[in-house]
Amino acid sequence: MKIVADENIPFVRMCFSSVGEVVTVSGRAITPELVKDADVLLVRSITKVDEALLEGSAVKFVATATIGMEHVDQDYLAAAGIGFASAPGSNSNSVAEYVVAALLALGKKYRIQLAGRRIGIVGVGNVGSKVARKTAALGMKSVLNDPPLARQTGDRRYEPLEAVYECDFVTMHTPLTYEGPDKTYHLADEKFFSALKPGCVFLNTSRGGVMDTPALKRAMAAGRLGGVVLDVWENEPNIDGELIRKVDLSTPHIAGYSFDGKVLGLIMIYRAVCAHFGLEVQHDVGDFLPPAAVPEIQVDGTAVDEQAAIHDAVQQVYVINRDDFNTREILLVPESERGKFFDNLRKNYPVRREFQNTTVKGVDAGTSLGRKLAGIGFKVGG
Repeated sequence: MKIVADENIPFVRMCFSSVGEVVTVSGRAITPELVKDADVLLVRSITKVDEALLEGSAVKFVATATIGMEHVDQDYLAAAGIGFASAPGSNSNSVAEYVVAALLALGKKYRIQLAGRRIGIVGVGNVGSKVARKTAALGMKSVLNDPPLARQTGDRRYEPLEAVYECDFVTMHTPLTYEGPDKTYHLADEKFFSALKPGCVFLNTSRGGVMDTPALKRAMAAGRLGGVVLDVWENEPNIDGELIRKVDLSTPHIAGYSFDGKVLGLIMIYRAVCAHFGLEVQHDVGDFLPPAAVPEIQVDGTAVDEQAAIHDAVQQVYVINRDDFNTREILLVPESERGKFFDNLRKNYPVRREFQNTTVKGVDAGTSLGRKLAGIGFKVGG
């Protein structure tokens, strides 16, 4: 069995060698000629999987090691009898931790106390629901917007989009869809930004196309927003240099790039391939996760400013400002080379472990600070 895989899926060759011959290449280098005699195709979000890529090929199964599936034409796969799997939820905790790190960084930058602030969460699936739990641990009040979930569940917790306009923060966690009653393409448009509470902080870690870039830039120029955090951009990898200069935090579509999330995504698609072809599963997550680089940190359990203590704890595990600094270096290269630079930032992204791998010492789990640290994901003990 021949397997063609995006080289950016960690350990993909080691894991799938038990299944067949593995050929790894850059996701943007996956071509019809390359997959022509392949049985399995494994991708991440930058490879467009459709009839143009697969027509006439031997591919019998496609898997994406991502939550998002907008890059895969599932209707075509179904019509062609090609199996398909994704990795729902695999990097959701990673994205939620990124949002927490961003909120804490902006809180410090602008001297904003997060406790008591309202955060509008647009899209309450695997990621959005975790964002709600972690921000609640910080004392924030969530306003949830998810029309499909509202219809499916009848749950009155889900409010109309207009309800998020009065929030202090708004964070986007929707898939990118172009049609239907819940289309999200340019959901954050001129009307959206004009309706937001003056000084609202806008975060987008979903898809670049969920926001209308010119509308966002106009809202920033008019001084209507109190801060902007962007991990996703329209027209990736050829992103807007002017926008990078103006936002508070800019990162190269890596919110979900924790090492834990990547390995979980690998194992999810590995199990799916084994199930499809009736093969025995030989690997699990523990086979590929190394010990944490920061297994333990010390916190002052008597700190009066709990938010500052939490910020400092997070900084010891994930320095989001470093990702911002590295992204801004794209402005130092010629415009014609920026797309390649953006892709290389993602390809060579350093190992980032999740909070759950680190134990916080010096604070009691039953205290307010201990509960907050545990609520965002840390182990707390003694």
